[in-house]
Amino acid sequence: MAAGNKALLTGEMGIANTTASAALICVYTGSDASEVTGRGTGINDEMHARKVDVVRRALDLHQPDASDPIGVLAAVGGLEHAAMAGFLLGGASLRTPVILDGVSAGAAALVARAIAPEALAACIAGHRSAEPGHVAALNKLGLRPLVDLDLRLGEGTGALLALPIVQSAARAMHEVATFDAAGVTEK
Repeated sequence: MAAGNKALLTGEMGIANTTASAALICVYTGSDASEVTGRGTGINDEMHARKVDVVRRALDLHQPDASDPIGVLAAVGGLEHAAMAGFLLGGASLRTPVILDGVSAGAAALVARAIAPEALAACIAGHRSAEPGHVAALNKLGLRPLVDLDLRLGEGTGALLALPIVQSAARAMHEVATFDAAGVTEK
């Protein structure tokens, strides 16, 4: 922000982060693991069934309490979720819009909202990913995605694609004249 940036974008990269994302989304939406656990990098049916089972077993083992977001992160979240939740809280504290990328960002936003509900005001859903958990997270957060391209890339690609839309909307709000300012009369 010190460099003059007017928005922040989330993104992540890694393997298996959609598994921890699904667990977080289960905690904060009450969904069953089978409803929010997707195929990540495109796993087959057998691996998907195992992934759903891993999420269920993690939730059964740790019994995370949604009213303790730090405990939830420690039990079933990943370091990327903790870092991203902190990033969202930081953006909100600076009153800076944060454009969310995919399912990991959605899971982190659920945690950030549990820590500080007002932080959600800074969040913009950049897109809707192909991961079913992302839809559940966005619905719970009450956020409508700006674009829906069925992406599953992560790495901030959806947030980056949404950035020009956010920039254009901000310019329209600040630079386009109102009827009064333009001298348009009512007839």
